[in-house]
Amino acid sequence: MARPLRLEFASALYHITSRGDRREAIYEDDQDRMLFLDILGEVVERLGWRLHAYCLMGNHYHLMVETPRANLAAGMRQLNGVFTQSTNRRHGRVGHLFQGRYKAILVERDAYLLELSRYIVLNPVRAGMVARLAEWPWSSYRATAGLDSIPPWLTVDWLLDAFSANRSTARASYAAFVGDAAGTGSVWADLKSQVFLGSDAFVADMKERIEDAGQDKEIPRRQWLPEAKSLTEIAAAAETRDEAIRIAHASGRYTLREIGEHFGLHYSRVSRIARKRGP
Repeated sequence: MARPLRLEFASALYHITSRGDRREAIYEDDQDRMLFLDILGEVVERLGWRLHAYCLMGNHYHLMVETPRANLAAGMRQLNGVFTQSTNRRHGRVGHLFQGRYKAILVERDAYLLELSRYIVLNPVRAGMVARLAEWPWSSYRATAGLDSIPPWLTVDWLLDAFSANRSTARASYAAFVGDAAGTGSVWADLKSQVFLGSDAFVADMKERIEDAGQDKEIPRRQWLPEAKSLTEIAAAAETRDEAIRIAHASGRYTLREIGEHFGLHYSRVSRIARKRGP
């Protein structure tokens, strides 16, 4: 199991997802969802996080979290761990609830916080769980749009201030912004190395932080490497099959088995070709 991102620093902004074990449901009923939000609120307040958006789905959840202090891992251990223990007790279960570790993506605030906040709360509509956002009570949308009271652990000021200094105008503009998502491009179009959502300059800055902190070993190798061409593109550009295999292997983005499946070879044969030099 690949390790999750462990780059932590003051005021980092993350998109976080965590899924149920074997992709099974993590909430059995609304009481479970209320329990999760209670624990989330405690974590946010205890660790000093800023929670800008959230959405509880069936077998996973989304959070957009800013960490004024470098304490993401500690908070996630508490959130998933305490919820697992609590819901297991409630339902008379034992064992894991979540599938491995959470996934965290570092986000460039000024360029993506608004778009990502829209993506997060739209999940129930995209999944066909409700027809309108206002019908889903388990996200930050209703509170941010002024349809519900704002819990003390949810930060809405940054999002709303981006629309207007007048709170009523800001809420209406936010609701229109979220509802006008049809036809917009994917928020993940600029996702790089499965870790960074932002511009090239942002990615360069993040990688420099990783190197300075000596944390590069904490990021899965396949995520740290530069983006690679697909195996189909590599094969089309190479003069021979064996050259394509060596290029694909050298990229570090593909396993021997993946390369073998693409070219119709056993992985042991791929290994021999990859080690061979020359034509």
